[in-house]
Amino acid sequence: MNKNIILRGVRVHNLKNINLDIPMNKLIIITGISGSGKSSLAFDTLYAEGQRRYIESLSAYARQFFEKIEKPDADLIDGISPAIAIQQKTASKNPRSTVATVTELWDYLRILFSRIGTIYCYKCERPVKKDSIDSIIEDIFSLSSGERLFIYFKWDGEGGLNGLRKKGFHKFLKGNEIHSVDELEELIIDAEILVDRMILNREERDRLVDSVEIALNEGKGRCGIRTLMGKELFFSDKYECKECKILYEELHPNLFSFNSPQGACPVCHGFGDIIELDEDKIIPDKSKSLEQGAIEPWTKPSSRYLYRELLSEAKKKGISIKTPFHQLSQTQKDFILNGDEDYYGVKGFFKWLEEKKYKIGVRVFLHKYRKYITCPSCDGSRLRSDALNVKISEKSIADIANYTVEEAYEFFRTLNLNEHQKKIAESPLEEIRKRLIFLLDVGLDYLTLNRMTFTLSGGEAQRISLASALSSSLVGTLFILDEPSVGLHARDNYRLINILNSLKKLGNTIVVVEHDMDIIKSGDYIIDLGPGAGENGGQVIYSGPLYEFKNIENSITLKYLNKEKRLDLIKKRKFIPKDFLEIFCARKYNLKNISIKIPLRYFTCITGVSGSGKSTLMYEVIYRGIKENKKECFDRIEGVDKIKNVVLVDQNPVGKSPRSIPLSYMKAMDYIRKIFSQTKESKINGFSPSHFSFNTPGGRCENCKGAGKIIIEMQFLSDVALICDECGGKRYKKEILEVKYKDKNIYDVLQMSVTEAMDFFSDFNDFVEKIRPLEEVGLGYIKLGQATSTFSGGESQRLKLAYYLGLAEERENIFLFDEPTTGLHLDDISKLIKCFSKLLEKENTIVVIEHNLDIIKLADWIIDLGPEGGKMGGYVIYQGQTENILNVNDSYTGQFLKRRLIPDYQVT
Repeated sequence: MNKNIILRGVRVHNLKNINLDIPMNKLIIITGISGSGKSSLAFDTLYAEGQRRYIESLSAYARQFFEKIEKPDADLIDGISPAIAIQQKTASKNPRSTVATVTELWDYLRILFSRIGTIYCYKCERPVKKDSIDSIIEDIFSLSSGERLFIYFKWDGEGGLNGLRKKGFHKFLKGNEIHSVDELEELIIDAEILVDRMILNREERDRLVDSVEIALNEGKGRCGIRTLMGKELFFSDKYECKECKILYEELHPNLFSFNSPQGACPVCHGFGDIIELDEDKIIPDKSKSLEQGAIEPWTKPSSRYLYRELLSEAKKKGISIKTPFHQLSQTQKDFILNGDEDYYGVKGFFKWLEEKKYKIGVRVFLHKYRKYITCPSCDGSRLRSDALNVKISEKSIADIANYTVEEAYEFFRTLNLNEHQKKIAESPLEEIRKRLIFLLDVGLDYLTLNRMTFTLSGGEAQRISLASALSSSLVGTLFILDEPSVGLHARDNYRLINILNSLKKLGNTIVVVEHDMDIIKSGDYIIDLGPGAGENGGQVIYSGPLYEFKNIENSITLKYLNKEKRLDLIKKRKFIPKDFLEIFCARKYNLKNISIKIPLRYFTCITGVSGSGKSTLMYEVIYRGIKENKKECFDRIEGVDKIKNVVLVDQNPVGKSPRSIPLSYMKAMDYIRKIFSQTKESKINGFSPSHFSFNTPGGRCENCKGAGKIIIEMQFLSDVALICDECGGKRYKKEILEVKYKDKNIYDVLQMSVTEAMDFFSDFNDFVEKIRPLEEVGLGYIKLGQATSTFSGGESQRLKLAYYLGLAEERENIFLFDEPTTGLHLDDISKLIKCFSKLLEKENTIVVIEHNLDIIKLADWIIDLGPEGGKMGGYVIYQGQTENILNVNDSYTGQFLKRRLIPDYQVT
């Protein structure tokens, strides 16, 4: 059997006809500067070919349901196994997708609760159990021996008295008195028909069993036992409360699924929250009077008539239209909002609009004035009450869903079951514990099981996928991971390395695209690509074992590994802050009423282990507190008057449309259009700058509307994108493409990299200066016309940074970055640091969330959160100047930073 994956003549994207022999069942690290071809090799070659071959092996029927994968451009790919890609993308945007569902934990929880769960009556809160013949007989024998028993069932009138007599039943009970059924009237229901009377004696067990079986059969699953002393026992072979006589349905897994109509809460339909009108959005400024426009949605020109009607109705009711809304009485406010029998009110207007929401404009309008609230019926649990009444060890499935991974593992580790339950629950319990252990291993102990996956960071989503892969116990598989260290504190890197080695030991090949030096050093086999980015990359600088990775002159990675190169330091000024942004008692999610200070016009780093509250502090407190004045998550904020604006530079895509390109994002497309419109051919043909836009009619290809592709909807199959056969994917009409500047048409220009374009248009200084920030942030390799929807999270973030660098007037702002080093080689990080220096020179403030110790050590100020993640996080471990954190023993960041700065220091 071939022990290598053989690649010959690979030309995918910028790869330069490369040849590789990649050993199987090893931990392979692919590294190199950004844009050197790492993803092209890992995902567009290895993963694509592994997937393609697997799909090709399926039947023709099965293949129709899969998207067709093109064969990578290569002379030979051999020895490849089925591939699984674990990328930095949130697992699902579906609000029904949670940590428990994507790891299959929820499926096993549903099985567990349906098999060994105990129903509790919602009325009396007593356990509800189903009676069997054996359990009924044992309960009866718990009575005193020698007791006189009456065994009966309640008759529903079926078959009439004649039918009752034919079955041999001639007596019924009134209390302890026995009467003939002849005394019964035809319409009497629930008469207690006597089956047997006997003295309780264990020797007559068979007779008792027969009588009880008859009573259950005739009573349709119910029967009763009465003693001469008046003691009453009620039995049912259904889930029925003995006290309240409430019947509960049979337990089945779908009852515990919020994706099934059988289990979903009927009010919120399994989403956990409902949408309602937000009075604060309808009346945002309650100091305004009705006359001044307190009702915001009716201030629009198209709604003026509604306002006039409101003012008229208010006058009729004696409501002052000049009094501020908050000073009106509650009765007056209720009339304005809810109306009465003669006037519909504000909410009546929105109710009428609900009938028109098939119009997109109405839906957009309604969305502006709504908010989500926790469902009052299920309290956010998503499930109907019948499911919530089922418990194991006094915990419902919703209680367990609210547990963190660590708490859930402890619950199931210590769960006490009887022997009968142990046999039934053995298999699902084993699967649940196994998955929880894997989630613990990947450092996600702080996540709750009901955490929605679209709220996870890219790193968290990737590690959940990694945990799922581990639990599947796959063997002989090619796993391809995209920077799994993203979002991981230095403390947790060893965990990740152990997990990757665990996958390898199972008999899998692990390929990791990575920049982190600790991960690179743990690899069995290194593939270093370069030497540059884009057209200057795509070559194999080195491939082989780590211990032989030396004396490679053009390897930038090796120079950082050997510490020949270090990050360029920010030119540190004396730390003498005059102003601070101060936030008091921040308390969102797991933040524990913390107060923080951020020195303005300096570089601040927010650090801490995963789940310690960093993102909450940045997004919910700092950003929304300044931008939206959201004061519900803190007491007060001071220093906002000292900054002009807050800018969030996150990793969300710049644009989802293929029409969004770097040139248009940087506001530089107008320069190119103007250059082409001033050529001789354009003047002869009367082409204006608008003819060189692929977004407007005129010069664009009308067959594809300037998109370059035609999207074919395949109904239940994936949509198919086909290259436009009229323009060949070039977006423009033939006559526009004939216009050339220096022998290049506009399509050729859009295919240029940023670096090439700067050289090509060197005569146009304004244009060069407009796109220069792209080069400065390390995006010189991207094409001017590349769709921004294809950018990675790190590239999107740097594109946003480049845009703000290009705005010379951007001063005295506060810039918020979320792990800006994602996807960056150390050499690219040095470029990022230079960009930060430029922002600081313009008296801006920089705040970053970061785990990269090389960035942290350059910060002026550190806010370290922890000590752990989830409920154990949310405290300020340290805030102050960077150098002083080295002496804080309780700070993981301080201890690992100390190890980085002092090589011989050992973290305890």
